[in-house]
Amino acid sequence: MEHFGTHLGRSVAMLAAFSAAGCAGPNVVGSVPRGEAAYATMQPAPAELTKDYVIGPLDTLDIGVFQEPDLSIKGVPVDVSGNISMPLIRTVQAAGLTTEQLARDLQSRLLKYYVRPEVTVVVATSVSQRVTVQGQVEEPGVYDIKGPTTLLNVIALAKGENRTAAMKEVVVFRTIDSKRMAAVFDLGRIRRGEDPDPRILGNDIVIVGYSNVKGLWRDVLQAAPLFNAFRLYSR
Repeated sequence: MEHFGTHLGRSVAMLAAFSAAGCAGPNVVGSVPRGEAAYATMQPAPAELTKDYVIGPLDTLDIGVFQEPDLSIKGVPVDVSGNISMPLIRTVQAAGLTTEQLARDLQSRLLKYYVRPEVTVVVATSVSQRVTVQGQVEEPGVYDIKGPTTLLNVIALAKGENRTAAMKEVVVFRTIDSKRMAAVFDLGRIRRGEDPDPRILGNDIVIVGYSNVKGLWRDVLQAAPLFNAFRLYSR
């Protein structure tokens, strides 16, 4: 009992020391850009923002042919070779094309059977348009992203940060010109509108850091009821 009380007392003392010193814990990434430098490092090039998505193997597509329900199919898989299978026209190469390019290709093939067919292609799920979220979030994992996505959007996909998250230590990893780059963002400042919400691209990795202070405080709160129970029992 005395040992337990001593341990809890030391935890409280450590928490006070961490708080007084403003310690952010050992996950501070010393040499990684932050602040304005972080935004400059991760600023997507104009081409990245405007270029159309290119279909890849293992994507799934929703293909619609106007007024032709038998040819309109949802969840068409792109196989590992980059091909899809369609009624009448059978195997078609899809990988390496944008949705508009594939739609035009399908329209030209269907001209043998229909007059002025109207085809639409939409990417339902995309292997290459995924982001990995790790660290102190409620549900770490790999998430599909569709269209313009920001850091706050991605954190929301992972059900938000947990109680031990270091809000100032959110790291984004990205491959730029075949080089692995990283930058640190302050989630609290972004939520308050003090910093912009950075753009997140497919294949980015987002890691929410661990706060020693919050973790220690959580341990103290969890231990306190047990400590009080021991005190009552010992009387």
